[in-house]
Amino acid sequence: MSHVSPRRQFLQSMLGSTLAGVAATSSLLGKQVDNSARRLITPAAQQAIDKGLKFLASRQHADGSFGTGGYSRNVGVCGLAGLAFMAEGSTPNRGQYGANIARCIQYLIDHTREDGFIVEPSASSHGPMYGHGFATLYLAECYGMSLREDLREILAKAIQLIIRAQNEDGGWRYHPQPSDADVSVTICQVMALRAARNAGIYVPKATIDRCTEYVKQCQNTDGGFRYMIEGGPSAFPRSAAGVVALYMAGVYEGPAIDRGLDYLIQYKPDRFGVQSRDSHYLYGHYYAIQAMWYAGEEYWEQWYPAIRDDLISDQRSDGSWVNQRCFEYGSAMACIILQLPNNFLPIVQR
Repeated sequence: MSHVSPRRQFLQSMLGSTLAGVAATSSLLGKQVDNSARRLITPAAQQAIDKGLKFLASRQHADGSFGTGGYSRNVGVCGLAGLAFMAEGSTPNRGQYGANIARCIQYLIDHTREDGFIVEPSASSHGPMYGHGFATLYLAECYGMSLREDLREILAKAIQLIIRAQNEDGGWRYHPQPSDADVSVTICQVMALRAARNAGIYVPKATIDRCTEYVKQCQNTDGGFRYMIEGGPSAFPRSAAGVVALYMAGVYEGPAIDRGLDYLIQYKPDRFGVQSRDSHYLYGHYYAIQAMWYAGEEYWEQWYPAIRDDLISDQRSDGSWVNQRCFEYGSAMACIILQLPNNFLPIVQR
């Protein structure tokens, strides 16, 4: 009989499970996770989280959307802000941010087209499928907690749109049509698919298999990932996305994961280093922290304290984090990263 590592056994048990199954796993490991949260979320980190969430709540509009300027009312920003509130432990209409979460849900429902596309055409975006992916992920997490039938219908339509938009190589691109693809948009869609599948929405195995092959073909010999299958250099943000895409597709061990993690560990945050704070910094760490969470303690114990201290230092006095897209986007990403040890988001629950 071949040997299967405990980490692989645990992660395989999550694949395709319903929220109830994930919750049961979480219950078994709850004590260890709680201890991890108490130890790693320092008082300074908790203060940063509290200020960040209060900032986000103050920026939510009456209709449930967020922000000012060009990215105001972007559905992806709304989904990410909702995830940040849920990572605190609140759920739809319950907890300190329950009302904020419910308003996020309603805004996304109100902006779902008949074909399942979640979009606000007047809002700026880097590509509408980014917004659709983040919004669908959020609705899948909420459906798993509320089991609202109206939400199930919306979610099923949104997932079907993702399935239809997969291109022949197995990836996704900026618009809901099967043309070209890139790793960055692809990870948004595969996370949404995984969350929906966990919540009981049907996702064809063939869709995930094709996605897996696409992501693997985008890996370079240095272990990092290029932006598109045609070629190009590796970079930290898309490499973090590539590793998490494999995890979400059910690839938990093997050469692709090992080489990807070896590449990423070079970019461990360092306040005194030269790591760039470009517009993709928080985006990259949003995925990197998930990669390290799945990779296990050897990686996690190095990474979380480093990014935690980095983010505490970078927070502005009003509780926000700077981002070229919009401060609400950056602040939501930072709050999700800092709260990962809470273990409240189903998509990354241990």
